[in-house]
Amino acid sequence: MIELKSRDEIDAMRTTGGFIADLLDDLSGLAAPGVNLLDLEMRARELIRRRGAVSCYWDYAPSFGRGPFRNVICLSLNDAVLHGLPYDCALADGDVLSMDIAVSIDGWVADSARTVIVGAARDEDEFLVQTTELALAAGIDAARPGNRLGDISAAIGKVCTSRGFRVNTEFGGHGLGRTMHEDPHVPNLGRRGKGLALRPGLTLALEPWLAQSTSRIIYDPDGWTIRSADGSRTSHSEHTIAVTDGAAEILTRSSGR
Repeated sequence: MIELKSRDEIDAMRTTGGFIADLLDDLSGLAAPGVNLLDLEMRARELIRRRGAVSCYWDYAPSFGRGPFRNVICLSLNDAVLHGLPYDCALADGDVLSMDIAVSIDGWVADSARTVIVGAARDEDEFLVQTTELALAAGIDAARPGNRLGDISAAIGKVCTSRGFRVNTEFGGHGLGRTMHEDPHVPNLGRRGKGLALRPGLTLALEPWLAQSTSRIIYDPDGWTIRSADGSRTSHSEHTIAVTDGAAEILTRSSGR
């Protein structure tokens, strides 16, 4: 069932989204050579505790995971792209780190992901990260009344494929609001003019993700961490948005980005 949100409810989700943007700003500033992934996890826990927010990840137990998730943030490094479990690993110069987090404040959820390059960046990694960011921007621009869900998916996919990437459709965006995952599912590839008609009040998390040279994925033995099947590097960009009477509103926009 798809639930349209009121203006007050969207305002509440914006409050949550603003906190998430600030948290990702904080962690992005900390992500440097020598910093341990577990330090980033603990920093995220501390910021969530201070705000009185609730992690949507802690104890999350979908069918694909192996046991409940016992972290508050997904940290996916280099060839890992989704659902990465934080572990004892020091970041190295040139690493590509994707950070994905969802929390609830006063019962309203927001979800966002950002990929950063640690230290000196390789040209191909910058191109990869830029592509997911451009694809996300294109999807947001297509999220307007009069369009359909397929227009969002098509816009995301067009950016990715036009820049030489292959798109995986096993995981994509989703609705959200009172819970982290609601209808509808938003693939990162689709056909214009198809699917659900977009209406004001629809809140979505759009999240293009890519690997440099494959669309195939594999799972770590932990049942959570998803990697590119060929070991190539990956990127993941995500915003929570609200469809309005005009341009979509980004609810997880950082004041510094």
